[in-house]
Amino acid sequence: MARRVVVALLGPVTWAPPGTDPVDWRAALAEDVVDLLATLNEVETAVAVTPADRELADAVVWPDTAVYEVPEATPNAVFAALTDTGYDQVAVIAGDAPDVPGLTIGKLLRPLTTRPVAVAPVEGGGPGLLGVATRLPVPAWLPALDLDTARPAAVRAAAPRPGDLAVTPAWRRLRGPGDLAFLDPAVEGWETTRALLSGTAQPR
Repeated sequence: MARRVVVALLGPVTWAPPGTDPVDWRAALAEDVVDLLATLNEVETAVAVTPADRELADAVVWPDTAVYEVPEATPNAVFAALTDTGYDQVAVIAGDAPDVPGLTIGKLLRPLTTRPVAVAPVEGGGPGLLGVATRLPVPAWLPALDLDTARPAAVRAAAPRPGDLAVTPAWRRLRGPGDLAFLDPAVEGWETTRALLSGTAQPR
C-alpha cells in the first residue's frame, strides 16, 4: 500500500472578520484544520510552515504531528521537503478551510492511483486551490503553485496530457466576508473557529 501524508500548509492569512484579532483568527483556522487531519484514516498527517511561523505550528499541532519548515509557503516547497522521506503520495491542504470534510481530502488523494497529480479548486470558481496532491517524486512538468492564485486550467495546461491532472470536488476557504455566509453550524468540526466567531473563545 502506498505511504501517504496529508500536510496542512499554514500560509499567510490576509483577512479576518471585523472585530476579530487577525492572530487569533489565523490560529483558530489552523487549529481546526490540524484537528481535522488528525481524524483521517489510512494517511499520516503533518504541518508545514516557514521558520517565522514555527511558533504557530507548535501551538496547534498534536504531540505526534510532524512539522516541516519550508523556505516559502507553497505546495512545491512542501513537496521538496518530503521528497526523501519515504512517502509515495502527498496532499497539501490550505490552512484556512476549517470545515473541509475529510471525504473531500480523501477524494483529492484517490486519483493518484491512476494519475500523477490532482487538485481541488476553491468553491465559487475564483482563483486559488483548496489543495493539491501528487505522487513522489513530483512530475517534472508540475509548475510552481500558489494556493491563493493557482487555477486548475493552468496546471492542466502544463501537463503533457490533459488526463495527467485530476480535478476533484471544490470546497470553500475563509478568505473574505462572503465566505462566512456558507459556514454551516450543523456541520461537525471547526470548533475553534466557531467559538471565535461566537465570542466564546478563550483568549490565547
